[in-house]
Amino acid sequence: MVSRFRGFCSFLVLLSILSSISLLYCASFYFHEQELGLGSGLGLSHNRPIDLLTFPSAWNPLSFPPNPPQKLLKIALFVKKWPDSRHAGGLERHALTLHLALAKRGHELHIFTASSSNFSFPNYTFENLHFHISKPTNAGYLDQALVWQQFQAQNSSRKPFDVVHTESVSLMHTRAKNVSNLAVSWHGIAYETLHSDIIQELLRTPNENQTNLLTERAVKVVNEIKFFQKYTHHVATSDHVGDVLKRIYMIPEGRVHIILNGVDEGLFKPDYKTGLDFRSHFRIPTTKTLILGMAGRLVKDKGHPLMFEALKQIFTENSTFRETVAVLVAGDGPWGVRYKELGPNLLVLGPLESDQMARFYNAIDVFVNPTLRAQGLDHTLLEAVLSGKPLMATKLASITGSVIIGKEYGYTFSPTVDSLKKCLYEVWEDGRGVLEQKGKVGRERGLKLFTATKMATAYERLFLCISYGKKNKEYCKY
Repeated sequence: MVSRFRGFCSFLVLLSILSSISLLYCASFYFHEQELGLGSGLGLSHNRPIDLLTFPSAWNPLSFPPNPPQKLLKIALFVKKWPDSRHAGGLERHALTLHLALAKRGHELHIFTASSSNFSFPNYTFENLHFHISKPTNAGYLDQALVWQQFQAQNSSRKPFDVVHTESVSLMHTRAKNVSNLAVSWHGIAYETLHSDIIQELLRTPNENQTNLLTERAVKVVNEIKFFQKYTHHVATSDHVGDVLKRIYMIPEGRVHIILNGVDEGLFKPDYKTGLDFRSHFRIPTTKTLILGMAGRLVKDKGHPLMFEALKQIFTENSTFRETVAVLVAGDGPWGVRYKELGPNLLVLGPLESDQMARFYNAIDVFVNPTLRAQGLDHTLLEAVLSGKPLMATKLASITGSVIIGKEYGYTFSPTVDSLKKCLYEVWEDGRGVLEQKGKVGRERGLKLFTATKMATAYERLFLCISYGKKNKEYCKY
């Protein structure tokens, strides 16, 4: 036991050193952003072309042509499953948003994915959107041999693929290593999850047994560093992950590109009336002066036990808070039942479709994400930002490095009950006037960074560069 504890302490020291290095890197990188004119997200000020493949920052602030390019691409996408409207993780929602946008711009899309017998694919009007369906393995993954056969058949017909895109390891590295025109998007990597495992260990109650997660995760990081090299191009969906891929995973800068996630700006936008209608439909009393909103899977690693305990304590100790605050929760999971124990102040709505989620955001005053998972860039945060709502979220590097980069955009807290309670009280005391101002500032920045259009045009430029860069290097210049 003593040796395990010493090992754990040594691991924490190592992680502290790596985090310190990351902070120094971010500080120097911040000043580099200011020199380029990216600090405000207003674009670049330069006198010479920039090599996009070695560009150190996110591509989202860059202004790419709004019209489709003259050369349209034939794109292959590998994604574990295609999302339905009510149940989709961030990876699947990213695939849906990005590739529908690319199809709208005229590119030919071939999507290699798996489908269960109880899910029927939606009907799309695009003639340039093609699905190649296969039966998933018993573990729920793509059957690599089968999808590779499908891919090769399409690649050898009429015209080969200009570019291949895989969402995470949907196309395994054993196949991907043979594809030079490939880009992989990472929505969470093992190194990020180390932070989550440390949080889980610190929150472990005395009656819970210690797990071997930290040791297992360290081994997984080593394995990822080894096989990540086999993917040609890497797309990081947060600034933090881009830094980690370059420094910790040691992938050359010319193969790591940061393109932040984006969401449909036509759907997620401020709409005061729909917010009022939503509140009225669910009979939210007008006496409630603050409405908190949460969304997603209601499970332990999304921080819901932490949120439950914080709200329970505040409702018990402060009757005024209890009487003036309502909490709306969109999603499903085991903690949905527990939340109902907190009384009528908290309303669990179940999973909502995208158009309902747009109304949900307009009905709340602040969006809360108590997640313990330090992975990727959560789409719900971006949807709330474009809807003009301020954020309240856990201090995780992907969030504080890309979204809540200052107090003017929202609130952050450490993953402890005391820190979360303090933050909840601060939001409550600031009131709607302050929250509305933070929401406006956040939306202004969000329109420059987090729209589906920004994301799609950035990916399009990357795909053009990968496909035609050797023939026409202008696609790789800005």
